[in-house]
Amino acid sequence: MQSILRNAALAALPIAALLAAPGAEAQTPAPAAGTPTAVSTTADLAAICLPATTGVQRLEAIAYCQGYVTAIGQYHAMLHPAGGRVPPLFCPPSPAPSVAQSAIAFANWAKGNPQHANEPAADGLLRWAQATYPCPDQPAAPARGARTAR
Repeated sequence: MQSILRNAALAALPIAALLAAPGAEAQTPAPAAGTPTAVSTTADLAAICLPATTGVQRLEAIAYCQGYVTAIGQYHAMLHPAGGRVPPLFCPPSPAPSVAQSAIAFANWAKGNPQHANEPAADGLLRWAQATYPCPDQPAAPARGARTAR
């Protein structure tokens, strides 16, 4: 038993030495100045959707943005299905714009509407969608319990 433990300890020494060596940790580049690393506000999401960075960081930012936009769109569609009782908050045209087109349009809208910069990111995105793709007026629903004339 002791020889097994001794052999395991000896085998672990080179690995421990490598891990303790300076520079052994992953060399992750620092985010570019001004690039948000977390999205909480409308301004953060707009900055991610139109990143000023280049290379891999730009691709990561765009992928994050497009994932966020897609998730909000899918969540909205789930809460407001066609023919459902609750009318949708926004009504995109058919065919709908691409996710990339939507993300760029949102970012440009956010830059032009700085009064919404500190709102939660999802609120800003939905506000943009409502302003950009308003739904046609819905007929007023009859009041609950109201009787219709026969």
